[in-house]
Amino acid sequence: MTSPIRPTDDDARALAQSLVGAARFCALGVMQNGAPFVSRIACVQLPSGDLVSLVSDLSQHTAALRGDARCSLLLGEPGPKGDPLTHPRLTLQATAQFIPHGNPGFASLKGPYLTIYPKAKRYIDFADFSFLRFDIQTVFLNGGFGKAFVLTPTDLAPA
Repeated sequence: MTSPIRPTDDDARALAQSLVGAARFCALGVMQNGAPFVSRIACVQLPSGDLVSLVSDLSQHTAALRGDARCSLLLGEPGPKGDPLTHPRLTLQATAQFIPHGNPGFASLKGPYLTIYPKAKRYIDFADFSFLRFDIQTVFLNGGFGKAFVLTPTDLAPA
């Protein structure tokens, strides 16, 4: 059987980069009590290319990530017309790194995050909030029907 995975090319990299750069939220998959759990979270791509989110200790996905930092993110939304499975999407396998209040990195992430989510100013300094930085290990791009690619984290770096 022929592999459905195509060789990574510049078009695939550009599509993956555009999906990450445009993402303002994503589905986050974690393991909770031995079972998969999916939640929607806000996300922001930093100028460095890193993907971050702001999470509360009160959320179930945060508790799950504290127990097992491995996670998966799904980015990309179907367009207004057509079969949703023909629209591009990106699955990232990652490890979440917590950046709590008091960590020097927390203050440096506030500005970029508030640029995208200015209303987060109301709660970003609450003690139960931390940033997550996703250390991406594997990237799967489904660019639409018959357009599957396996990319590297380096392929996601902004041009």
